[in-house]
Amino acid sequence: MIANTHFDHNVNLDVWREEHQAIFSQQQRYLKKLAIIGVSIVLFYLFFFNQFGVNNQVFINGSQQLMRYFSNMFVWKDFSNWPFSYYYSQILITLAIVFGGTITASLVALPLSFFASRNIMKGPLTIIAYTLRKIFDVLRGIDMAIWGMIFVRAIGMGPLAGVMAIFIQDLGLLGKLFAEGHEAADEKPSRGLTAVGAASLQKHRFAIFTQSFPTFLALSLYQIESNTRSAAVLGFVGAGGIGLVYAENMRLWNWDVVMFITLNLVVIVMIMDMISSKLRQKYIVGEDVPLFERKQR
Repeated sequence: MIANTHFDHNVNLDVWREEHQAIFSQQQRYLKKLAIIGVSIVLFYLFFFNQFGVNNQVFINGSQQLMRYFSNMFVWKDFSNWPFSYYYSQILITLAIVFGGTITASLVALPLSFFASRNIMKGPLTIIAYTLRKIFDVLRGIDMAIWGMIFVRAIGMGPLAGVMAIFIQDLGLLGKLFAEGHEAADEKPSRGLTAVGAASLQKHRFAIFTQSFPTFLALSLYQIESNTRSAAVLGFVGAGGIGLVYAENMRLWNWDVVMFITLNLVVIVMIMDMISSKLRQKYIVGEDVPLFERKQR
């Protein structure tokens, strides 16, 4: 009975192959492409490690050095005499840089994103959307640390250079993502407002931005969290903040101080994530509103 069932199954599969040759041939092409991609990845890794890999002795020495760094990170020597006021003041400066740069970038990117949206700038105005998108690509294509070095050279060392570096990079990133959020909006509300005689500004405000507002809020909050982690690098190039403390203590091999500051930043990011979750819950998901109930007399 089992052999007959197996035979019937093979016969049915052969029949299906003959009836649906296009589907099975497409599946074969997909499997071949998948195999080619897999082999290409393996060959890339073999080529990379063959050309740029390290020998065993260097790997062993590097691993031992790395373990020594980690062991020093968790042994906090003379902890009571650390300059905590200096450390936390630099952390506050970093947060001020992050909020100043990210919030300013969000507020500037929002109106510009409407001019970069292809569903808003139609016809001859498409060239404006195309130009703005290319400007956004240039701004976000340069790393934050590079912008930091540029502004340190231009306006001098300090937090202002850090704010400008975050502002410029986030302007390019958020401008592009906000524009894509506007383009993903459903066109039916805009058509409804057009039918009742609404102006263009009213359609953009009540039909498009109402739908893209969750994207605007979520991306802005995420960038604040992300920039809190990334802004530490700005201190290395002289753009102010906790990065300067990182650079000083790494240079002096004070890995215990580096770990202490890192843990503080992790806690700050976790707190900011909790605040962001509450704001997203309140303004995106919404809150339950009690329904009106007529009192019985």
